Amino acid sequence: MIRVILPYHLQTLAKCEREVTIQVEGAVTQQTVLDALEARYPMLRGTVREHVTKKRRPRVRYFADGEDVTHESPDAELPEAIASGRQPFMIVGAVAGG
Repeated sequence: MIRVILPYHLQTLAKCEREVTIQVEGAVTQQTVLDALEARYPMLRGTVREHVTKKRRPRVRYFADGEDVTHESPDAELPEAIASGRQPFMIVGAVAGG
C-alpha cells in the first residue's frame, strides 16, 4: 500500500482524510501513484495534473521521502520508502508571493 498525503482543498473535494492509501501495481512512480489516486478518487482528476496531457498543474509540488521530486521524470521510480509504505508521497499546493 502506498500512503499519500493530500492538501486540505483536495481532502475536501475527495471527502477523505489527510492521508489515504492506494494500491499500485508494478513500478511505483509519480505517474502510477497519481493514476491510482485518480482511479480511487475520480473527483480529483484534473486537479493535480491536466486531464489530457497528464502534466503537473502549476503550483503543485510532489515530495517523496523528504525530497522534492516535482521536476523529476513522472516515470522515474520513487524511493523504496514510498513503495513500501514507510513514508508517504506528499502532494503540496505551492504558495506564490513575496
